[in-house]
Amino acid sequence: MKIYTRTGDAGKTSIIGGRVDKDDVRVEAYGTVDELNCFVGQAMCFLNPDTNADLLGDLLQIQHELFDCGHDLAIAKTGVREYKVTAAMTTNLETLIDKYDAMTPDITKFILPGGSRASASLHVCRTVCRRAERCVVTLARTGDINEDVRNYLNRLSDLFFTVARTANHREGVEDVSYARSSDVFRRK
Repeated sequence: MKIYTRTGDAGKTSIIGGRVDKDDVRVEAYGTVDELNCFVGQAMCFLNPDTNADLLGDLLQIQHELFDCGHDLAIAKTGVREYKVTAAMTTNLETLIDKYDAMTPDITKFILPGGSRASASLHVCRTVCRRAERCVVTLARTGDINEDVRNYLNRLSDLFFTVARTANHREGVEDVSYARSSDVFRRK
């Protein structure tokens, strides 16, 4: 099998149900999800497997689910193919958020992204996830989408925030509060 096809040389690409320009909002949406998946893989490289086996397993599952998101976003019309992302996947993210949040100290203020390499990388995942979510919101204005993908991405960015804090905590690195932040988080 050849990796290159030459079918995209004229600036078009295939999606499920047709062909579109490579800068189509649908391509931008699933392309940003693909970019996020790459950053998740990079963040995993910074996690110590001896102390983060649970987190690595959860992030690997998320990588598979991000492929599911990309699949669903590449569907041009509803009914052409079954969606893969479900509401249950978002509920699972909420369970993970609660699990990892319980492992970290309470915060009341915004924190600066950073600390350990793993935490900083997970914060990059959070912001790329937010960008992917914005792309999906834009796509939803003009085309059909699986709304479970939008919900999933919204919750996933919250998970990245939480696991970034978990990574710092496990490495003994304190989160740094934004100096001019008001109290924005409720205490547990």
